[in-house]
Amino acid sequence: MPRIYFLILALAFGGLNAAFAQFGFSHEIGVIVGPVALQSDYGERHDLSTNAGNTGIGVGIIHYLNFSYKAECNCYARETFFNDHFKVRTELSYSKTNLQHFGKWVDDSKTSVTAQQLRNMRGSTAITNIGMQLEYYPLSIRDFTVSNGSWAPFVSLGAQFSHYNPEAKSTTGPLTIINTPVKYRDAFKNESGTVWSVVSSVGTRYKLNEMSDLMVDLRFQYYFSDWVDGLRPNPDRYPENKANDWLVWLNFGYIYYLN
Repeated sequence: MPRIYFLILALAFGGLNAAFAQFGFSHEIGVIVGPVALQSDYGERHDLSTNAGNTGIGVGIIHYLNFSYKAECNCYARETFFNDHFKVRTELSYSKTNLQHFGKWVDDSKTSVTAQQLRNMRGSTAITNIGMQLEYYPLSIRDFTVSNGSWAPFVSLGAQFSHYNPEAKSTTGPLTIINTPVKYRDAFKNESGTVWSVVSSVGTRYKLNEMSDLMVDLRFQYYFSDWVDGLRPNPDRYPENKANDWLVWLNFGYIYYLN
């Protein structure tokens, strides 16, 4: 993805944050890392070995707008339901997942040419995301902020713009008509692209001390494309592969209060 796209997006989010800051909000920054499981056209649907095998790692930088605290006066804002229960999170993240086929169709007992071709297929995709989420905290943000050792569960919903870079190949070399299963002929791309996605998560913060929190959240991210993994079998002939790609990401994070 051209760097200018990320620069434009970063400037847009930076401008939005600066605009919010003029109204007296405070800021938090953090880092996240954790395992990613990509649900794609590799492997058998609803198969545990597929879910466990097609995994990778993700990292990210996050920023929060805290509406309950005013940075310019180091004081709390006038309490409202919104500023005591919501935060806006912006994020730049990256994940890399290695992919292959799992399940009964590639079991060692299968000796057909197709089974061997499936066993030999390998893939990967690298995904970079930038976007925003609105986080809702059912418990008071103010009470959490002043209580070391407390917990603050939350749920969130948002959207992200993603750049993906997939690679599909075989252990015998590049995919050709000879080593590619019929299902995936003319159904793979080793080309990067961009896509929008919807993101939802559930998690909690733990108040480590006055200026920092620990965080864990479980994310579901649905992409509005079936090409994120580089494969898209004909959905009319293979309805088991008609769904778009999506992932689950378990995040562990550290958050620092700037103000």
